[in-house]
Amino acid sequence: MLDEEIATCCKQLRLSRNLADRAQITEGESHQEYLYRLLCSELTYRNHIRTEKLVNSAGFYTLKTFENFRFDEITLPADLSVESLKSLHFIQERKNIIMYGGTGTGKTMLSTALGVAACRQGIPVRFFRTAALVNKLSEAKKGGNLSSFLKKLSKAEVIILDEYGYVPLDRTGAQLLFEIISDCYERKSIILNTNLEFSRWVNVLYDEQMTAAMLDRLLHHCHLLLFPGASNRMRESSLNDLYRSIAVSNKPEDSIQGVVIDDTH
Repeated sequence: MLDEEIATCCKQLRLSRNLADRAQITEGESHQEYLYRLLCSELTYRNHIRTEKLVNSAGFYTLKTFENFRFDEITLPADLSVESLKSLHFIQERKNIIMYGGTGTGKTMLSTALGVAACRQGIPVRFFRTAALVNKLSEAKKGGNLSSFLKKLSKAEVIILDEYGYVPLDRTGAQLLFEIISDCYERKSIILNTNLEFSRWVNVLYDEQMTAAMLDRLLHHCHLLLFPGASNRMRESSLNDLYRSIAVSNKPEDSIQGVVIDDTH
């Protein structure tokens, strides 16, 4: 048997050990068919490994797909269909996606599903909670490692910014985030999730000119997706059933005149 010799040749040719293993079980009616099937199995293996690496390095908090997403509960712009969104045409066109709606309405789920789909197509993605990214940028700048961090970030073709507007930024953090968005303009796609209307973004950045410039870059080539529904987390929570039962059992004349569930937290 030539198992080890084949494995050694694969290593010298920078082929995976998988090729040596598959060589023992691959069959073909001719030498050419055997070689073709063997090489195809190697390509399939490499694509699988590459996808795994892209998904693992993206930084997703959980992995999501389109399978259970309720597209009928969101509003897409007239020039964007569900099929087009799933096909990731916006990435090829270097367009951004802004998802606007209340907390728990599915923005993180959909943006993650888009990111995972991109990884499966061999597209590098980075996923951040916005405040966490700003903290990383600030720490890198203080430690003198900002250039190195930005170089790693530049390898991503899609940057997902989740929970934008949840935490106000200091001036340094706002400037660093602006640099990231400016660098991506017409070169990469940004997916940004927010529950903050555009007129209130200045409350996060504390600079009207910077806010206007950031919005200009994000919205110039952009699809705006609206998430008008109630919080999915609250809808699926057993506590919500309890709140409803309390609200129904108490009449307007009672001391408790109803319970308002705040979906913003």
